Amino acid sequence: RVQLVESGGGSVQSGGSLTLTCAVSGYTYSHFLIGWFRRTPGDGREGVAAIDGDDKLAYADSVQGRFTISKDNTNTIVNLQMRDLKPEDTAMYYCAAVGGHPPYEALGIMTAGRQGAWGQGTLVTVPS
Repeated sequence: RVQLVESGGGSVQSGGSLTLTCAVSGYTYSHFLIGWFRRTPGDGREGVAAIDGDDKLAYADSVQGRFTISKDNTNTIVNLQMRDLKPEDTAMYYCAAVGGHPPYEALGIMTAGRQGAWGQGTLVTVPS
């Protein structure tokens, strides 16, 4: 079964940058798609970025232009580069498998909590 392991979180000053990494193994769905979603301290949930096997991308409006999702050629590493971080980006970040949907649909699926497998998460803190 698919396993996802996130890393790279930490505390960063407002305006700073971080890169999160998702290590992907055991992915057997016919359509590859990995997304990132976040859960805020108030238990809000938001799908923020997604990428499929053809490198089609989607971003939430809240992160468009600041976050960049990418993957390696073997589909085993998916990175989320985050820049110009703001206090409202403070959240636990998770990567998730959302096969069978285009990237823009995957954002809504993750926001609704209907994604497939996801990892243990990595915490990003941007103090105000």
